[in-house]
Amino acid sequence: MKAIVVTDQAAGTGGMTLTERPKPSPAANDVLVQIHASGFTPNELSWPSSWTDRLDRDRTPSIPGHELAGVVTALGYGTAGLSVGQRVFGLTDWTRDGTLAEYAAVEARNLAPLPGDVEFTVGASLPISGLTAWQGLFEHGRLQAGQSVLVHGAAGGVGSMVTQLALEAGAYVIGTGRAGNRQTALDFGAQEFVDLENDTLEDVGGVDLVFDVFGGDIGQRSAGLARDGGTLVSIAGPGARPANGLAIDFVVESDRAQLGEIVQRVRSGRLRTSIGTVSTLDDAVSAFNPTERVKGKTVIRVRP
Repeated sequence: MKAIVVTDQAAGTGGMTLTERPKPSPAANDVLVQIHASGFTPNELSWPSSWTDRLDRDRTPSIPGHELAGVVTALGYGTAGLSVGQRVFGLTDWTRDGTLAEYAAVEARNLAPLPGDVEFTVGASLPISGLTAWQGLFEHGRLQAGQSVLVHGAAGGVGSMVTQLALEAGAYVIGTGRAGNRQTALDFGAQEFVDLENDTLEDVGGVDLVFDVFGGDIGQRSAGLARDGGTLVSIAGPGARPANGLAIDFVVESDRAQLGEIVQRVRSGRLRTSIGTVSTLDDAVSAFNPTERVKGKTVIRVRP
């Protein structure tokens, strides 16, 4: 099968190559998925799991990408809950070969049914951003109606999902980002916008929940914006802690029920994803090494 592989961590996305790899076989509790569309997060090539397995053994050449939408073509021994011919989407294991390929073997529990009226490209764009937003807001942030949320990177893949889900839950949403992203953030539902290049972040005042995707100086300063009893949720790693609140950093996990909640909101028009470029597997290497900044998520259409 055709697949994108990486062998050189220092080369980053520039080290991606398109090659032939053996078609995987589903192990117990796996399914084999013929991939129609795949999502990829560029910074995943900095994750140790892209290069080594759980026992810290080299696993290159490895296939990156962890988001997929496709059709189940085979079941592993003992696999239940899915069937051959079923449309699915989801988030694959971090330490196994990924989804920038024509086929992937995936644990069935990591996949959810993809309704027939949702395009494969949309399905592949949802898992990481949608699950990250859902888990950060509702599992870790314990968001309640009437609370205020500061969403960093509100025009980005994760931030736009956070903004929409928080707004639907009855929160007041303040988005942040570059000046050029103001209108995009407002279009996704942010009720205020802070230009991190020209505005003073601290003028926001106290909020109930900060959702941080940046870390660094922004994350440090954001800790002071969580009011008493508030929470700073981060996907950028451990950082500062609010003086009288909680700081939670987390790594997103696949969850079939949550994927179902997310895709139903897409179907009903309550949630929309931010797709920038849609490319083919043959052109994926170029798509992940663009000559100019691309807004939105790059999705690879593996099958026409």
